[in-house]
Amino acid sequence: MIPAIPRLDEYGISPQHGFLPPELPLQVLPDPYYNPWEAIVANLQALLLSKRLEGVVHQLPVLSTSRLQQPAEWRRAYVLLSFITHAHIWGGDKPEERVPPSLSIPFLKVCDKLELPPVATYSAVCLWNFKPIFHDEPIDSLDNLSTLATYTGSLDESWFYLVSVAIEARGAPIIPLMLNAIAAARINDSRSVTQSLQVFAERLDELGALLQKMYENCDPHVFYYRIRPFLAGGKNMADAGLPNGVLFDDGTGQQPFRQLGGGSNAQSSLIQFFDIALGIEHRPTGEKPRYPGSSSESDVEGQAPPSRHNFIYEMRSYMPGPHRRFLEHVSSVANIREFVESHRSDRGLSIAFDACLAMLRSLRDKHIQLVSRYIIVKSRESRSTSRSLSPRSAPQPVRHNIASAASSSPGTKPGSKRLRGTGGTALIPFLKQARDETGEPAIDAWARRILSNGPAGEEGQGFAALGKMGEHKDGAVEIVGLAGTWAMDDSEGGICHW
Repeated sequence: MIPAIPRLDEYGISPQHGFLPPELPLQVLPDPYYNPWEAIVANLQALLLSKRLEGVVHQLPVLSTSRLQQPAEWRRAYVLLSFITHAHIWGGDKPEERVPPSLSIPFLKVCDKLELPPVATYSAVCLWNFKPIFHDEPIDSLDNLSTLATYTGSLDESWFYLVSVAIEARGAPIIPLMLNAIAAARINDSRSVTQSLQVFAERLDELGALLQKMYENCDPHVFYYRIRPFLAGGKNMADAGLPNGVLFDDGTGQQPFRQLGGGSNAQSSLIQFFDIALGIEHRPTGEKPRYPGSSSESDVEGQAPPSRHNFIYEMRSYMPGPHRRFLEHVSSVANIREFVESHRSDRGLSIAFDACLAMLRSLRDKHIQLVSRYIIVKSRESRSTSRSLSPRSAPQPVRHNIASAASSSPGTKPGSKRLRGTGGTALIPFLKQARDETGEPAIDAWARRILSNGPAGEEGQGFAALGKMGEHKDGAVEIVGLAGTWAMDDSEGGICHW
């Protein structure tokens, strides 16, 4: 029996706002009992600057979660405790590997309720951390958005989160649109599927334009050294000062160290929905297609593809439970790719489908460029500075975190895997492969040439390929800048991983 197409309300998803909450996030918990949490977040920058946060956290009473009633209150509590916990871990001169019971006990209970891990996920810093400036204006524009909480109080940090919020809001209508397209494909309504894909491609182009607005108000230096360290988790963070991960002390003495990835845009259910709707399959990083021309493992509607142990699937465990289950449900009914493949003679349908792939791949290319500017360039500047100073004159890092870890070893070779993304993984190989896999389902020959996986000019490839910033046949990426050229190592990490 073919599964029913999912209903958005069954998963707490809004047709207007998508994976953003159906109602606006609370700006403060209504029960004064939780004022101690609210007071810390309201004064977070002052507490970090004065180095009083640790003392305040240890004096904090263990508050019960029994007074949290509505879903919006649980979400607000998650945001508050995520920010306080990460500020506690990363706000000092060296990271704290132990989270005290005053935070651990309520945080773990809130996470259990929301089916989220105890870490500052994409939900904490983006989905549930915004407010409109004017309530009578739409929230899909950066001109009408503001953050509720930040670590640094900077415009740069707010802008970094809000670009993602705007993308979520602008992309929200694609969700019901593509569910309707799936329903249309079931009744062989090629015209409706084509129209839906055309609108999808246009909206993806808008999302790419929104992503590029990041450069307007988020300075790479501020992001790399001031904001990014707070976003790190405890996974693969030995070089940053957390060799064991983080211990959430609930007073029982039975809690293990946890190694969890930090916030990442790979935790965006919207981006993963795009892939599922278009039939794009992502393999574990480094794994090639099983046979030329196709990577599909399930062409039968109603049968979800087998579970894969790769980064994208791992990131679903960092999504709210209902969103995760929604993606699983959509995976079991997705049929657009198979429908288009079975209607190759319909030129309008094929072109619309391939246009969606091209726009989504372009979005991923823009993201790689973003990662290059905000992470790769800054890490190399840091290493260059360390190497150019004598050991006696080289300044010692004031703080030990993900930023200082990249520059604290002047002898580090460019190919060594030292620089990590906030999610704890070396992600440039992942980003490049995810981008290349986006073009694999292309239908028309011209689209397959343009969306080819290899660099432009590779033997056997078509006359052109989408720009890859000077990507060579071996996968190396070269950036040409005012001061010369530099190469992008596969070992480098990312900001947020799409």
